[in-house]
Amino acid sequence: MEKVKKYKTLIFLLLIVIVSFFSYRYLLKPGYFSMHDDMQVMRIFELDKCVKDGQLPCRWVPDLGYSYGYPLFNYYPPLPYYLGEVFHLLGFSFIDSVKILFGLGFILSGIFMFFLAREFWGEWGGFLSAIFYIYAPYHAVDVYVRGAMAEHWALVWFPLILLAVYKVIKEKSWGWVLLLAVAYGSLLLSHNIMAMLFSGVALVWGIIWLVFTKDYKKTIRLGIGVLWAVFLAAFFFLPVILEKKFVHTETMLMGYFNYLAHYVTLKQLFLSTAWGWGASVYGPEEKMPFMIGFFHWGLVVLNAVLALLFWRKKKILPLLAVVGFLTIFFFGTAFMTHERSTPIWQIVKILEYLQFPWRFLGLVIFFASFSAGAIVMFLKKKSFKYLLVGILMAGLLFSVKDYFRPEKHYYVTDEGRLTGEQWQLALTNAIFDYLPLYAQYPPAEEAPELPQIIKGEGEIKDFQKGTDWQSFRVKVEEEAQIQFSLYDFPNWTVWLDGEKTEIAHDNFLGLITIKIPPGDHQIKAKLLNTPVRTLANLMSLIGWLGLLGGVMVLRKR
Repeated sequence: MEKVKKYKTLIFLLLIVIVSFFSYRYLLKPGYFSMHDDMQVMRIFELDKCVKDGQLPCRWVPDLGYSYGYPLFNYYPPLPYYLGEVFHLLGFSFIDSVKILFGLGFILSGIFMFFLAREFWGEWGGFLSAIFYIYAPYHAVDVYVRGAMAEHWALVWFPLILLAVYKVIKEKSWGWVLLLAVAYGSLLLSHNIMAMLFSGVALVWGIIWLVFTKDYKKTIRLGIGVLWAVFLAAFFFLPVILEKKFVHTETMLMGYFNYLAHYVTLKQLFLSTAWGWGASVYGPEEKMPFMIGFFHWGLVVLNAVLALLFWRKKKILPLLAVVGFLTIFFFGTAFMTHERSTPIWQIVKILEYLQFPWRFLGLVIFFASFSAGAIVMFLKKKSFKYLLVGILMAGLLFSVKDYFRPEKHYYVTDEGRLTGEQWQLALTNAIFDYLPLYAQYPPAEEAPELPQIIKGEGEIKDFQKGTDWQSFRVKVEEEAQIQFSLYDFPNWTVWLDGEKTEIAHDNFLGLITIKIPPGDHQIKAKLLNTPVRTLANLMSLIGWLGLLGGVMVLRKR
């Protein structure tokens, strides 16, 4: 019986991979495509430099900030780019690594949704939910319009987290605690704000099943799984929270990025079929699509009505409760995209960092897709189930056939992306994001290759540069001042002939400046860990070693 179940599971997984082909078919073409966040290649390129330079975890990237460098991966979620680096090290180009990440995100989100929804709606219901999740219109927006790699991968972990929480409560195996740690830790490493939003969802989900089972002792296991996840992600998660004060973040809430300019109308959510690849703007000139999808919201409503009709059937009462949970959260998160939710945004100040209320659509499509498979539960005859799944899947694919494609496709190689005009654009893109606090404004021109002697005269020799370090020799006849092409940021440290020397940053760009006495000197600069980063790294080391040990123990059992 167990072999038959595994065989059926493999068939459904194969079907999901086959049907998902239409979501990523354009990614298989040589070259690249247009997107709003056109920094994906550059981010993997910079991370690759860190890995080859031994800077692990990568925090400071050397080329962004107009070649002055800045602490990108101290604040920007790194997990998708570490995965991209794995593909690059396997021999794929940077461009192909990006496209693999987007395609793999579609496939895994469907597979994980299948495993979650199967627990409640059976194989065919799980299959339907998986296809609905892959082909939700907002999923296409994330990839082919916005190019939002981090958010795209956040959607991957949503179903796996709820599955793990459910299984921790329902099963005895500690393997589910391990899965919860990996899934939630991966979300923390994929998207800061989506992790914050979904944490509340997972909490309510866990409380519901604790109440249903009355097995409140499992709260301890859930707590262990969450704490373990925090340890796994601590190398990134802690600095994001505790070192935010060291960089400019005010620009992330101003002007275009103020949430008040990005609400969505009910027509856009429920009635619109207009598709476009433009930016999010306020008013009738909106060119970015924000529809939930007729099939998605239609099945949410239909399943809610059916659940009300069948609520007296005790055998499926827990399943009906799941439908109710999904319906409430579907409409609740959809409401958060509308301007009527402004009082909530004003009270919960941290929501400002979400920037765009329509980002709640990531949660909306998750609840709608999970709920979609419930329709199968209300049918008794298998033949009806097969027919209904086929009709709904065909209708969905036809309705979104023009969505899962880029606006423009062009033939380019890594060399073309990382040289010339494209390289210059990458150096200055999002230049104010995570700019170290000592810099008053971003630079107007590219950083000099060598440190500059800004007072006195001398000669710089044997200059060498890594991702988070520089070294050179300098000879001066009288006391001089040298300015590095580096923003000052805790804990940049400079050694003069092997001894730490005092750093200044009292200039417009907040660049590292040191004084040098007459003579021939050896200079070295390196970014060291702060106590926060050291603690975070240690916590993650413990978490990952514990994960390895946990896997080994489970294999023996």
